[in-house]
Amino acid sequence: MVGNGKMNPSSEAEEEGVKSLLKWAAKYGIEVSESCSSLGLGHCLGVSCFPGAGGRGVAALRPISKGELLLKVPKSALITTDFLLSRDETLSLALKAHPSLSSTKVDYAIWAAQKAVTKAKYEWEQAFTLMKELKLKPPLLTFRAWIWATGTISSRTLHIPWDEAGCLCPVGDFFNYAAPTEDPDSFENVENWQNEHAKDDLDIHHSQRLTDGGYEEDVAAYCFYAKKNYNVGEQVLLSYGTYTNLELLEYYGFLLEDNPNEKVFIPLDLDMHSLSCWPKESLYIHQNGRPSFALMCALRLWATPPRQRKSIGHLAYSGCPISKGNEIYVMKWIGKKCDALLKEMPTSVEEDKSLVHLIDKMVEYENLREWVKEASAVFGGEFGDNNILKAAYGVEGDNELTSLVRTKMLIDRWKLAVQWRLMYKTVVARCISYCTDIINSLSTQ
Repeated sequence: MVGNGKMNPSSEAEEEGVKSLLKWAAKYGIEVSESCSSLGLGHCLGVSCFPGAGGRGVAALRPISKGELLLKVPKSALITTDFLLSRDETLSLALKAHPSLSSTKVDYAIWAAQKAVTKAKYEWEQAFTLMKELKLKPPLLTFRAWIWATGTISSRTLHIPWDEAGCLCPVGDFFNYAAPTEDPDSFENVENWQNEHAKDDLDIHHSQRLTDGGYEEDVAAYCFYAKKNYNVGEQVLLSYGTYTNLELLEYYGFLLEDNPNEKVFIPLDLDMHSLSCWPKESLYIHQNGRPSFALMCALRLWATPPRQRKSIGHLAYSGCPISKGNEIYVMKWIGKKCDALLKEMPTSVEEDKSLVHLIDKMVEYENLREWVKEASAVFGGEFGDNNILKAAYGVEGDNELTSLVRTKMLIDRWKLAVQWRLMYKTVVARCISYCTDIINSLSTQ
């Protein structure tokens, strides 16, 4: 992803906010350059805007080499539980009185969303008494405010060894996300990893340290490192870890169109699980449509006649095809299962693509209500209980601006949901093609 390298936040107010944050950061020992620009970080980075690539992010102001130290945030600037309790006696006393409070697919996707809402409501109810004791203002006691606060914490918290709640790292959260590219499920990658990392422990530790970031005791700071080389103006990205698109959506509120860590799960019969020692989360389809190593092992064993499983089961568990007939049977089963999944869904891949295109066209309409009217005529069923229609035409007490903001927020969320299911269907369709190719190849041998 390449940006223009200019200090170009979306508004003057936002730019002033970033300037204030960087002044605060300099006060607490975070290296902020005064020579580059008012929005510079250290001697090689600057806060910039990357439309369509994460929005506000970090740009390289000079060529950066892989492994180079990008940013160092001293321990004194990290916002931790101890940091807050040492500065707020009321909060400290109130928390001691509530020791029970902790720190914090298509069917499975629906379940994940429902679970997240249920969990958030439960935690809000558990914390409500504490928040009242702290005499927070009424707007901060609402469930909406709780969602915003917990979302902010969960999407920005970094791991530190001395506090299970983690920490907020000022300035360090400017970096946008880049997915790890290695495929941990691939035997080829496992072999490559073993060959490339067959060094002493010191070298391995050094190699790991130069990837992304972590807290370093020897310098008492959270340090961030470049995971690749960057040119001037290019956006500097860091990995927060390995996430599927559903996890990115749940924890961070965005998706990656090309996510090498994407996993698609398909329904499996109970006996398939009972025959396998592989955990359920390892039985999935990769982004490229290839069944995972564990899924293939489990299905090869399941497709083997019961009387033969004991004698040749070791082949299945080692990842080896048992026979040509077994392999063709497994591929046909996966292909049929994926085909049935796509047919059961209320919209097709092409319809979802059209819907995403229609949502993107929204910016071309001067009147948002005209867009909503056109969209509802074409994709009426997509509006569910008509929350978008209600927002567009206003609810009692709303002014025009409030109605516009609420409508756009709902449409943005709707788009993310459509994009996720489109990506899901695309992977399922790729799996069908993959299985068909394998079947055709084996049939001609």
